Amino acid sequence: MAMADPGQKQERELTDIVDPKLVADLLDTPPPGPVGLKSILRKARELKGLTLEEAAALLNLKEESELKDVYAAAGEVKQKVYGRRIVLFAPLYISNRCSNNCLYCGFRRDNRDLKRKVLTPEEIGREARALAGKGFQRVLLVAGEGREGTDVDYLVEAVQAVYRYSPLRIVHLNVAPQTVEGFKRLKEAGAGVYQCFQETYHPDTYKLLHPSGPKADYGWRLTVMHRAMEGGFDDVGMGALLGLYDYRFEVLASISHAWALERDYGAGPHTMSVPRMRPAKGAALTQVPHPLSDTDFRKVVAVYRLALPYVGLVLTTRERPEFRDELIHIGISQMSAGSCVSPGGYAEPEDPAAQFEVSDHRPLERILEIILSQGYLPSFCTACYRVGRTGGRFTGLARQGDIKRFCLPNALLSFKEYLLDKGTPDLRKAGEKVIKEALEEIEDITLRQATEAKLSRIEQGYRDIYC
Repeated sequence: MAMADPGQKQERELTDIVDPKLVADLLDTPPPGPVGLKSILRKARELKGLTLEEAAALLNLKEESELKDVYAAAGEVKQKVYGRRIVLFAPLYISNRCSNNCLYCGFRRDNRDLKRKVLTPEEIGREARALAGKGFQRVLLVAGEGREGTDVDYLVEAVQAVYRYSPLRIVHLNVAPQTVEGFKRLKEAGAGVYQCFQETYHPDTYKLLHPSGPKADYGWRLTVMHRAMEGGFDDVGMGALLGLYDYRFEVLASISHAWALERDYGAGPHTMSVPRMRPAKGAALTQVPHPLSDTDFRKVVAVYRLALPYVGLVLTTRERPEFRDELIHIGISQMSAGSCVSPGGYAEPEDPAAQFEVSDHRPLERILEIILSQGYLPSFCTACYRVGRTGGRFTGLARQGDIKRFCLPNALLSFKEYLLDKGTPDLRKAGEKVIKEALEEIEDITLRQATEAKLSRIEQGYRDIYC
């Protein structure tokens, strides 16, 4: 009997995660008619998600009136799952050295104009303290895939440095794919979410844009979430870099990837990010290969929210300020703010060592004012990672719309702490008004009273109180 070709076996395993041919065939799915659209949105509002065919049909919608219905449904689903809270975080770049040559990235190996920098544990601690001084409680460590950024010892030390030298409460990671054993060590060091972007799920485009370096291996990157979960990361974050290929393909492939994780580990991704390609100094690719309009981007956000109602949808500072403000209403549940995308840029003035151009330069305080003015509640919560509401437990609660039972009180408690420690008088006034309104939304009287008692304890000087 002939032996199976190992290459064919690997290809079958990869298509179990994302089948490029299946996804490509769905791109011709016609948009639903009025009756079909109502049926799809009614199902989505019940937090039942979407099939790939339904997601493809929504992505092909053109009529603005129908798109408004989709956006409204996405906003309703976000409210059902997470309530009015918007989580704030900041990225902390610890290294911009890289062994890859991704054509769209300022960190690419052949960019000779970039000033390279690798932060020491003490410098990482200084950056972390600077972020804590602004009021952040969670941080996302980001590293280029150079020697340090792939070295587990360095990454473990970086995680520990944040906890050792700063009061930040949770550290997430966006670093190079690791082995299962490497992930185990990072988890043991205290990391929360592991985040990694496939960049593009289209194999031919992936090969073209990643000509050399470890990242050139499409399969190694596609299977990284499985290794991370095998290594103990209940919560993972993923996404595609929108603009490298047809955005519809990327969204459908990402949804397929999420389903594979649910199938194999009982939990989908904790977060799904929606980064859009931005210019980068020294990048080989100066034009977006497959640009998507703001309308296309709105569809991306809405379809992710409807298809994966439990997921935390993350919006970065790549987008324009006014557009970010708008997207809060159609499904976004997490936002970066006051971001620096260079190593060492928080404690000292930012130097030209950035990965890409930032569009929203507004400080955290201004972002908080905008969130409040639109009727939402800023949150600095870190509770779920610290009490074990992760993985399948979190996904199950979110799918049932029950996670907001914890999200709302923890948002109130963490924001109250921010207002007392960092808020200006005007921000405190606006924030206290929203806190009072949000308290009334807690239907469980016992939970409401418990939250009020904890808010009083924060006023008395206690900190880091959560449900």
